[in-house]
Amino acid sequence: MPAKRAKATTSTSADKVAVLSSTDVPQNAFFPFARYTSVVGVHTSLVVFTALFLPQTSRLFWQPETRGTNRPQTEFLDVLTDSPAITLAWIVAGLLILQPWWAGWVRQWSFEYTSRGTADQIKVEKQRFQQGRFSKLGRAAVFTSCVALVFHATIVLFGAPFASHILHTLLLAIVLALLSVFAPSYALGVPTFSSDTSSLISRLTWTRLFAELSPRNPIERALVYPAVATLFGSWLGALPIALDWDRPWQAWPLTPLFGGIAGYIIGSLVALVVSALKWLAEESIRIRQSEEQKTN
Repeated sequence: MPAKRAKATTSTSADKVAVLSSTDVPQNAFFPFARYTSVVGVHTSLVVFTALFLPQTSRLFWQPETRGTNRPQTEFLDVLTDSPAITLAWIVAGLLILQPWWAGWVRQWSFEYTSRGTADQIKVEKQRFQQGRFSKLGRAAVFTSCVALVFHATIVLFGAPFASHILHTLLLAIVLALLSVFAPSYALGVPTFSSDTSSLISRLTWTRLFAELSPRNPIERALVYPAVATLFGSWLGALPIALDWDRPWQAWPLTPLFGGIAGYIIGSLVALVVSALKWLAEESIRIRQSEEQKTN
């Protein structure tokens, strides 16, 4: 009996960790306004650096070709457009460092946002929460890789070259998956088809967030807005390729790549602004109600 009771307690704790970002949100939820603002600022700045300046490292190994066109490019753009595959590879390398850091911060915030109980109970739950981070990281990496393959097939169905530029399309799919899928899969947990309660709640949460597009708290907005904006920005970025301008920056898949990155940055900033405005409005109402109660 004691063994069964201990097993049930462990299972309950694991289920709680698995659904930290579910619909169950405490009334006075933790919103680290200053820390959130600073982290988003640093993260988006590093994404810009990864997209525009990290590929410039190629100059250390070779000089880009100067193409003779009616409107020559700057040397800065020549490095980005000389070899799209190398540009993509640099960006993928940078995102492989940035996105786990960002996802880990969101996951930590998720725990703080939903943790309840006494200080000792929260400390115990935090230890169990930290113990599962590496397994969750591995599952998120596998899930992101699978989604990247799905994105690759989808991009081809949308008109990308099928027999050529396979590496270019695959790297683009990896970038989109890292920007849109990795953080949610690490913070929320990978959705599975198991029949237990935590898996069911996880599937419902993913459905509500990415099918119904209905985030309910700052953490969910920080995950949903950038993901949706990334895919939408990449789709918009494909439009200039059809224009008959014959510019080096129109090479596949540079415009969908930078369109997706721009969408991710805009989505991250919009999520910050919306969450901050909602938090300030709620704080104002809470202060007003507190003053009215003191007056009465």
